[in-house]
Amino acid sequence: MDSHIYRCAACGGINRVPASRVNQAPTCGRCKKKLALDNAPFDVDDAALARLVAKSPVPVLVDFWAPWCAPCRAVAPHLVQLGQRKAGRMLIAKVNTQNHPKTAAALHVKAIPTLAIWKGGHVVEQQAGARMGLQLDELVDPHL
Repeated sequence: MDSHIYRCAACGGINRVPASRVNQAPTCGRCKKKLALDNAPFDVDDAALARLVAKSPVPVLVDFWAPWCAPCRAVAPHLVQLGQRKAGRMLIAKVNTQNHPKTAAALHVKAIPTLAIWKGGHVVEQQAGARMGLQLDELVDPHL
């Protein structure tokens, strides 16, 4: 891939950054703020998730979680590390199912955490249960 994709933390815009410019402190094309290149997971509601997966040019891993869920909290730092390893090649979103249950219900999510991967606007993989470390790489790599 000769370009990387980053989401602007300030405005939510999706930005394509040429690989040759990644080390030059790129800014968002929409709001002009500096892009965070750490690819940290970010919270979205159902409507924002629908917009994101419809327009993302890279796969989007979505973590369906809840604040009271101990396995969800255990997975969270592993998602941060995954984001760093896959920066520019995928995005990681988090949906709090307690506050935003619509998409989880539509996908028949019965357990949390559940991880789902969207590619081209469609779910291409969905797995319930905590995945950590290399298990996350094994889940997402086939879709990159």
